[in-house]
Amino acid sequence: MHTQIHESAEDYLETILMLKEENGQVRSIDIVGKLNYTKPSVSVAMKKLRESGHIRMDEDGYITLTPTGLEIAQRIYGRHKLLSSFLRELGVDEKTAAAEACRIEHDLSEDTVEKIRRHLEQMRQQAGEE
Repeated sequence: MHTQIHESAEDYLETILMLKEENGQVRSIDIVGKLNYTKPSVSVAMKKLRESGHIRMDEDGYITLTPTGLEIAQRIYGRHKLLSSFLRELGVDEKTAAAEACRIEHDLSEDTVEKIRRHLEQMRQQAGEE
């Protein structure tokens, strides 16, 4: 069973993972720039994520995900990539697909996500056979 956290916390964890993949390291100011949130909002969120054991911050302000934070971030980011891909396959443009995937990635059940994953795999296999 997955740890239940707020959607906003999931978004922050996902953003930390994305920034880590893009830049190799993450600080609060990077999150401010990526999400277009205020510095105080990000500071409060980072404090809550530290207190809940989802992130660590070193003395230089670099943020790392803890194992539980990483598990949540990978799950949400995986859903995001899957849903974006699925929407693009339906003909939705890339920017809209990414934005809408962001909105729905938190609300779908594991069962629904798995069915979308299988459907995409079947579509790709059929396309490869033709």
